Amino acid sequence: MRMCNFYSTFALEMIRYTNEDIEMPALDERKTNRWIRAVAAEYGFAVGNINYIFCSDERELAVNREFLGHDYYTDVITFDYSTAQTLNGDIFISLDTVRSNAEMVGCRFEDELLRILIHGVLHLTGQGDKTPETKAQMTAKEEKALGKLKGEK
Repeated sequence: MRMCNFYSTFALEMIRYTNEDIEMPALDERKTNRWIRAVAAEYGFAVGNINYIFCSDERELAVNREFLGHDYYTDVITFDYSTAQTLNGDIFISLDTVRSNAEMVGCRFEDELLRILIHGVLHLTGQGDKTPETKAQMTAKEEKALGKLKGEK
C-alpha cells in the first residue's frame, strides 16, 4: 500500500506576520486573516501565501533601493507572486512611516496599520495607485474594506 505524502499534495496556504528590525505590532491575527480572506474573495481571489514583513524606515528604504531602484521612504512595498486567482506575495511595511502617517492624518496607529495591510492586498489583486484616478480607486477600496472589518463582531 502506497502512503500519500501530505505535504507534496497540499500546498500550505498562510498569512504570516514577521518583523525584521522593529518590534512586532499588536494585531489580532485571526480576525485580520478572516478579513483579508473576505476582501480577497470579494475581488474573486483566494489567499495563498502572503507574508507581511514589518520593518523600520531604514529597512524599507534599503528594500526600495535594492529591488525597485527607488531612493525614497514609503509605507508599503508589495512584491506580487500571485498566480491565476490566488494571491501570493511579500508585503514590506514600515511601521515608522505608518506611525508618521497616522499622526499626520489624525488617526490611531492601529487604524492606519489596518489600512496599509489591506492596501498591500489590494495591490495583489491588481489595484494600482500611481495616478490620481487609481489612487482614488485604491482609497475607496480601502475604505470599503475597513468598513467590512468594523462591521465584523
